[in-house]
Amino acid sequence: MDTRLHHLQGKAERLTPVVVALGSNLGDRRAHLDWAADRLSAWLGDLRVSAWIETEPAEVLGVQPPYLNGVAVGRTALDPRTLLDRLLAIEAERHRERQAWHAPRTLDLDLILYGDHIIDEPRLVVPHPRFRERAFVLEPLAATAPDIQDPVTGLTAGELLARLRG
Repeated sequence: MDTRLHHLQGKAERLTPVVVALGSNLGDRRAHLDWAADRLSAWLGDLRVSAWIETEPAEVLGVQPPYLNGVAVGRTALDPRTLLDRLLAIEAERHRERQAWHAPRTLDLDLILYGDHIIDEPRLVVPHPRFRERAFVLEPLAATAPDIQDPVTGLTAGELLARLRG
């Protein structure tokens, strides 16, 4: 058994459910996402990764290549700030450059949900403030964990997707 997962299983009563969105639109997109999902397995037990879906760039400036997007749903013993630091480190390992907010990227990892926690700090906002309006997050999330609940609205991922579709 992988000792990292064994460590997580030993703390099952303290594990918090989390959702991480993954996206890439530069280089070998699938390889970036598969690699990131593998890296997430070090800190997320019971990991379920959605299928990758191709989407047109949204909320970007200029012309950009299409994205591959998906979500990872799991449980972690890490506190939210430490998890965010790990996500940023994974992005950096894949040469993510933060030249501009809407720039193309090799890898983008966003902490969408951290249990029922609501966090609003300069460096960390959870739930992610725009995930309810993003089909590229809600579609794979509803397919992977349709009953996971948004602590702000009380709606499940499936209900949020239905509301987004109108």
